[in-house]
Amino acid sequence: MERALISVSNKDGIVEFSKGLRGHGLEILSTGGTARLLEEKGVEVCYVSDYTGHPEILNGRVKTLHPKIHAGLLGIRDNKEHVDQLKNYDYPFIDMVVVNLYPFEQTISKQDSSFEDAIENIDIGGPTMLRSAAKNFKDVVVIISPEDYNLILDQMNRNNGNIAKETRFYLMKKVFKHTSNYDKMIWKYLNEVK
Repeated sequence: MERALISVSNKDGIVEFSKGLRGHGLEILSTGGTARLLEEKGVEVCYVSDYTGHPEILNGRVKTLHPKIHAGLLGIRDNKEHVDQLKNYDYPFIDMVVVNLYPFEQTISKQDSSFEDAIENIDIGGPTMLRSAAKNFKDVVVIISPEDYNLILDQMNRNNGNIAKETRFYLMKKVFKHTSNYDKMIWKYLNEVK
């Protein structure tokens, strides 16, 4: 693995995890508050806007929705056509995604939360990256929860930087369960709005 994209709302353990990934030689791509935190803690990062050559726009609504990101996630490593296309566009593979979603549930549970607050806390880029990475789980490790950081680093430490197929499949299933529940929560909220 050469490259990880990290963009998290829940920053528990992310600094230590990122340092562990850097110890295995992974380049860290990151966004906004996550990138700033990692930089402050001495972790070398490449901002996604520098990586894509496109600034974050619309108050951060658009930052990871870019073909360089999703081609890097969805490209199949043993598909020559995919490899050639990515080389042609100078789009490197992204081997790991560490994302957790905007805190929609926490936002709507606040007494003073408005409809506009709820809408702004519907994550778009996060689920899109998670689904891209999970679909390509054989080539991309996808992590949504800090509780899995130790599992990943332990496997990388024991297996020369590699993650077992069974672990990749476990993480993929976890993503689709999580994004499904996230969408159900949004649907339920919207149906309760008077």
